[in-house]
Amino acid sequence: MKVPAMIAAELRRLTASPMAVIALIALMAVPILYGGLYLWANQDPYGKFTEVPVALVVDDAGSTADGSTTNYGEKVAGNLVDGHAFDWQRMSADSARAALKSGDVDFTVTIPTTFSAALLSSSGTAPHQARIELETNDANNYLASSIGSAAVEKIRRSVAEMVGQEAADKLLTGLSDVRDKLGEATDGANKLLDGANTAVTGSGQLADGTAQLADGASQLAGGTQQLADGSQQLAAGAATLADGAQQVSAGNQQLAGYADQAGSLVQQATDTLPQVRSDIATALANRGLSQAEIDAVLANLDPLADKLRSGNETVQGAVGQIDQLAAGSAQVASGSATLADKSQQLADGSATAASGAAALSTGAASARDGAKSLHDGLGTLATGVGTLRDGLQAGVDAIPASTPALRAQQAKTIANPVDVSSDKVAAAKDYGQGLAPFFAALAGWIGIYALFLIIKPISRRAVTALHSPIRITLAGWLTPAAFGAVQMVGLLGVLAWALGFTFQNGWGALGIMVFASATYAAIILALNVWLGSVGQFVGLVLMVLQLVTAGGTFPWQTLPGPLVALHHVLPMGYVVDAMRQLMYGGQVGRAMTDIAVLGIWLVGALILAMIGVTRMTHTRTLRDLQPSLIG
Repeated sequence: MKVPAMIAAELRRLTASPMAVIALIALMAVPILYGGLYLWANQDPYGKFTEVPVALVVDDAGSTADGSTTNYGEKVAGNLVDGHAFDWQRMSADSARAALKSGDVDFTVTIPTTFSAALLSSSGTAPHQARIELETNDANNYLASSIGSAAVEKIRRSVAEMVGQEAADKLLTGLSDVRDKLGEATDGANKLLDGANTAVTGSGQLADGTAQLADGASQLAGGTQQLADGSQQLAAGAATLADGAQQVSAGNQQLAGYADQAGSLVQQATDTLPQVRSDIATALANRGLSQAEIDAVLANLDPLADKLRSGNETVQGAVGQIDQLAAGSAQVASGSATLADKSQQLADGSATAASGAAALSTGAASARDGAKSLHDGLGTLATGVGTLRDGLQAGVDAIPASTPALRAQQAKTIANPVDVSSDKVAAAKDYGQGLAPFFAALAGWIGIYALFLIIKPISRRAVTALHSPIRITLAGWLTPAAFGAVQMVGLLGVLAWALGFTFQNGWGALGIMVFASATYAAIILALNVWLGSVGQFVGLVLMVLQLVTAGGTFPWQTLPGPLVALHHVLPMGYVVDAMRQLMYGGQVGRAMTDIAVLGIWLVGALILAMIGVTRMTHTRTLRDLQPSLIG
């Protein structure tokens, strides 16, 4: 009896009645239903979060600063509602608590009364953290609690980014204002430096001038002392002169008096000449002199009269000069007295001037020393102002120039300095496609396991009639392997066309699924050959072990140590890895390594089954005659 004949005989047995056909079809559909329905139900759960009801309680009273009120709670609530990440429902605290208990919402998020005040407290004397309150109810759904925790953490990050951006914007605006003020201070320092340099130059000139002043004041002090000495001598001489001039003036006044008297007498004599002449003429006429004789006498007297008149003129001229001399000597005496007084005042003033000049000389020397110190100090000031100017300019250069748009971008960057750039070497389209390799591998095992519920692992007739363990084993393996291949083709069709999953290497993925199903068939065949119906139970146990060790959901590195060891041994983990590589566009080399491991399992299981069949064809044991513990 050949292998195809044995396979055909098994097929005829499986389709011998309508009920057998129905049972075969039902068992064939198990992996398709399992994998298809589960992946359909979980194809994109994250995309359905918008339908998850969440209560949002906003009790924030806001915070007032600088005359304006800020309510971050309302801002956060507005962003959440507009973001549509969940089905946010604004409620009061009591309503939200009741809805959570009744299961109307999966979790609640509460923004407390002091939320805004706490966010703004960092600028005050009592900074403290703001709180966002999450309340969950695991009696509704445990994963909802985990989702709520992740959602609140995302809210916390967004609030921190929002507040940090506002704070950074204020800081950058302040720095911009500081830069502007530093620029103005730099300009002022430049002007101050120019003024200081000018002052240094002026102080140098002042120092030179005060040095010259000190020298001149010293000379002036010496000259005024000489002037004071000379003035004192002049005052003494002027006093002597005044005394002499006063004596001369007194003598001249007496002389003028005598002269005035003499002049008056001569003038009187001169004035009486016409009357005397007339009286003489009358006397001569009375004496009987003729007019000729009278004229002769008068003619002799007229020269005398002329001399008298001439002498009178001379005398009057001399009297005038004497009067002038007396007046002049009086003026000289008066001027000499005035000169004596002024000379004394000059002597006193010269002494005062000498004393002042000495003080001036001392002050000028002090001024010269002060001017030199001023020049040195202004030089130090100019150096310091230059250093100040350079420092202010360095401060301006250290703060970059900015614009409102640039500051907004900088604040955004400061608030969220790290942006995650996500790049995938191999990418799954969605959550369902991410789980597809695991559930396809698991569905293959379930399908083979279910088939062995109705398929006979080994034909007892063939064992009795034939003594060829290889043909018997191949016939027992090829029948479920063929049915398993049909299951995998159907499952791949559901994944690709019904669910719309994409395959970077569809034929390779199908090949892996078929090869994995054939490997599972060999393993369960070997278990059945050696352990009978107990081996079927062991196949169930292996499925459970591989369910947790295959790394289909969480990374296998998160498993406990013993399960990690099983992950590296059991075949399903390699099926999952190979499916991922070929489905997502990963490394074909890794898939080939996985196929090699599966090949070892396949060959090993078939060899083990053949050994068991060999034992069955050559010997019988009491255990073979005992009824099975299962079924």
